[in-house]
Amino acid sequence: MSDEEEPTSRRRLLLWLVRGLFIAAAAVGMLWLFLGYEPPEERRWPGREKVVFWHMWTSNWAEVVRRICDRFNDSQDRYEVVPLTVFGGSLKTLIATSGGDPPDCMAQWEAVIPAWAARGALTPLDTLMPAEEWRALRDRMYPAVRDIGMYQDHFYGLSTGMNVWAVYYRPEYFRQTGLDPDKFPETLEELDALSDRLFQYDKDGRITRIGFTPRWLVHYIATFGGSLYDPATRQITFTNPKNVEALEWITSRADRYGFERILQFESGLSTTMAASWPFISGAYAMVLDGQWRVEQLAKYAPELEYRVAPLPPPKGGKPLACWSNGNFTIIPSGARNKAGAWAFMRFWSGVDKPERAAEFYTWGGWLPITPDVAAAPRYQAYCATYPHFRAFLQIMASPNVQVTPPVPVQAYMMSRLTWAEDAALRRHLSPREALEQAARETQRELENMGIGREGNRKEMLNVK
Repeated sequence: MSDEEEPTSRRRLLLWLVRGLFIAAAAVGMLWLFLGYEPPEERRWPGREKVVFWHMWTSNWAEVVRRICDRFNDSQDRYEVVPLTVFGGSLKTLIATSGGDPPDCMAQWEAVIPAWAARGALTPLDTLMPAEEWRALRDRMYPAVRDIGMYQDHFYGLSTGMNVWAVYYRPEYFRQTGLDPDKFPETLEELDALSDRLFQYDKDGRITRIGFTPRWLVHYIATFGGSLYDPATRQITFTNPKNVEALEWITSRADRYGFERILQFESGLSTTMAASWPFISGAYAMVLDGQWRVEQLAKYAPELEYRVAPLPPPKGGKPLACWSNGNFTIIPSGARNKAGAWAFMRFWSGVDKPERAAEFYTWGGWLPITPDVAAAPRYQAYCATYPHFRAFLQIMASPNVQVTPPVPVQAYMMSRLTWAEDAALRRHLSPREALEQAARETQRELENMGIGREGNRKEMLNVK
């Protein structure tokens, strides 16, 4: 090689090395993307015990989670929580657990607790504290917060924010119809009559504004006094007479206004997300929705006049009743640092120092887990800024709020309930027939899992 060729060769070698590093970096990035991970944050305290925290939030929500983790890390000198966004976390957690490398804790909003607990994949949180502390916490928590984390008499999931539903309504439409917006209906029958007056149609009979149409049977079972599950006997109760009554009421509303006509109207609406929520445009005079809409309305429609009221019960039904779900944190059974995970979960949720944790709930617009978090000055200041939020706090405290039944086929059960509602709305089956079929299919799914063949788990297969 000549003296002139040697520098050229070196430059070529350097260029290939740079290209190779770039390709390797891109490949690693694509691997993270393919696996559904974001690269972990660099550790600030490598001398501390590491607590790996998986969650599913992205964008601005991921920043909120990072701030909570930073607050925890700054609050003590033993643990360092390292947050990691993991997409498709349910499957990955089970794979990681079976492979011996699960996270130390994880945030979830999918209905997984009974299914994972039945497989031995979760740590009972009540075993991480003295019995008297668990009893005190159980009594402090709102009923729905306690119920969503329970399976087979153990507590597996600690909520960091629940969801409940209430009726949003537009006072201007009440006034236009000669109604008093300060006198919201006290019964579901009164709501029906009000809905009739708030519907609008064009000259061809097409709907131009919906008064109120019920959807999602699960939201109405509690207020009718029904249930999908009896925790005392651990029996599925799909065909509870009150459930049938609730579905008959939903189908009667669809018949009254025309199910196909309602579908045609709704197909022309924009998405239901944020600024595109049809309630803002006036497509609905009243609609059942969750507490997250309060902040959305303040951001995207600050001048809009609206009010919020709990769903009124039918005569003989239960007040302040609805279905609830939410976010919760869990600890896999194979977690390496359960003590650190539990310390972080207590910090975030408000089990420890609820006045401190109240601020975190305002960052996410979340409903708290206990009345003492709700009563904290920071949370009360948040409610003063968003006064409509108080209606959801009122509902959250009610013993009539229900969660998805604690059986290992929660997702399948809820899909069958949705199917039963659709079959009844389309008049393919009567409400009772649809619920009976959904019950049989859920029972078969439990049997396919082997539940009912051993011991006291057999009673879960009974269908009422």
